[in-house]
Amino acid sequence: MAGLIGSIFTTPSIPTWYAELEKPFFSPPNWIFAPVWITLYTLMGISLYLIWERGPSKEDVRSALLAFSGQLILNSIWSIIFFGLQSPFYALLLIIFLWFLILLTILKFYKLSKKAAYLLLPYILWVSLATILNFYIWILN
Repeated sequence: MAGLIGSIFTTPSIPTWYAELEKPFFSPPNWIFAPVWITLYTLMGISLYLIWERGPSKEDVRSALLAFSGQLILNSIWSIIFFGLQSPFYALLLIIFLWFLILLTILKFYKLSKKAAYLLLPYILWVSLATILNFYIWILN
C-alpha cells in the first residue's frame, strides 16, 4: 500500500514537474526507480515477515513492528510532499527523519533477526542516496 500511495503522487509528476527540475549529475535515470522500489518493497516485506514470525504479542517484536510501521508511513508521506506538494525543502526535512527511523528499525530488527536487519540495508542505502539527491534538488532549484 505504501508503494501504491507513493506512486499516485509520483507518477503524474515525473514527466512534468520533476522533468523540469535541475538535477545533480549523479541523478539516476527515471526508469530505474520502479524496479528499485519493487525490489526494496519486496525485501522489506520479507524482512517484516521474519520479524512478525517471532510473535507480534512479544514486546520487543511489537516495538520493532512499530518502528517499521513508522518508517513506512514516512516513506509514503515523503512522496506526497516531494511530488504531490512539489516541495523539496519539506521533503528533505522529512527524509532525514525517515532515514533515522529506518536505522532504528534495522537496529530493532537486528536484535530479533540478523537476516531481517540485513534485508533492510539496501533500503537505507537507497534512502541515503535519495536524501543526497533531495538535498541537491532543493539547492539547485
